Amino acid sequence: MVDRHEPRSRMLPVIIVGAMALLVMPSSEAAAVGPSVNIDFGADGPKQTAVVIQILILLTVLSLAPAMFIMVTSFTRIVIVLAFLRQALGTPTVPPNQVLLSLALFLTMFIMAPVGQAVYNNALQPLMAEQISYEEAWKKGIEPVRGFMLRQVREKDLELFITLSRMPKPDRVEDVPTQAIIPAFILSELRIAFQIGFLIYIPFLIIDMVVASILMSMGMMLLPPVVISLPFKLILFVLADGWYLVVGSMMRSFQ
Repeated sequence: MVDRHEPRSRMLPVIIVGAMALLVMPSSEAAAVGPSVNIDFGADGPKQTAVVIQILILLTVLSLAPAMFIMVTSFTRIVIVLAFLRQALGTPTVPPNQVLLSLALFLTMFIMAPVGQAVYNNALQPLMAEQISYEEAWKKGIEPVRGFMLRQVREKDLELFITLSRMPKPDRVEDVPTQAIIPAFILSELRIAFQIGFLIYIPFLIIDMVVASILMSMGMMLLPPVVISLPFKLILFVLADGWYLVVGSMMRSFQ
């Protein structure tokens, strides 16, 4: 039983661990606990009210976790480039969205593996061993993520958000606040993704123009050029080993 006078900072991990234990509990043990789950948000005092607020904040953070994961990783650039590639090929539904998102997710996990390993070794593992506090774990855990974003961010974009925040210009990169790094990183990722998308479009656009010119010279005005150019674009992409080139170029762009 958790002491009601225990500090609030210790209550949140107990709640999380308890919820995870209920989720992974075998069905026989879960049946012994009870067939229903009752959630009571009643609060008889300030401490219980604080616990309820912490639960609501936790649920909010969990609902926003996928978006936060996407915004501070390489996922944005990868999924936009893959979407541009699909449009350039002229196959708006092939590969399907599930395939593109899955590929982007696994490529993101591959790229972010060193960052995740650093976060686990420096922050999560010492925290679970109760060697460091939550505040220290946050500081050590966010540093690898900040380092990854700072390597990819453009200095012009970073200066924009520092200026908009009306804060004095930091003397060191380490002094730049995280709330300025994240939007600058997203803006830089969008810029690079659109640049790569433009380069992908060029060879396929040339094929469309050549096919359209040939059809016009032959007087075949009613035949859509896309229908004729699609097989040529597909065979060009296959012969050039397009997936290898596109994925390899994206992966190298993060190095």
